[in-house]
Amino acid sequence: MPDTTTATPAGRTRLVSGPGLLLVWLYGVMVVGAVSRSAYQISTEFDRAPLAYSLSAAAALAYAFITYSLVRGGETARKAALACCAAELAGVLTVGTWTLVSPDSFPDATVWGQFGMGYLFIPVILPITGMLWLRKKG
Repeated sequence: MPDTTTATPAGRTRLVSGPGLLLVWLYGVMVVGAVSRSAYQISTEFDRAPLAYSLSAAAALAYAFITYSLVRGGETARKAALACCAAELAGVLTVGTWTLVSPDSFPDATVWGQFGMGYLFIPVILPITGMLWLRKKG
């Protein structure tokens, strides 16, 4: 008999129980922040800092995919979210280092710039937390 407290109606393992619910909420907030920021900047001043705005849009896509995967649940979604969290962390570390080493490349801020300092460092903390949670749920 399946454990109905940890399974969705389709029989998928829930990833949003307990601390996972907070993780989904934080990723959701980051989706809203990154999408709204990048959409506004791309539509109004893209020529000013195309790299920074494109990277913010990429961050928004990563956050949206991870949020969807966590809500969807199941082993395939867990593995996909885990891989995306790893890619997200690599992006945050790469862009964060790049913005510190070559700040002239970024005339305007990006979500992952300076390791997410403009977002209270949540962009660097979130994928680590996500990977730990997703490994625990596996």
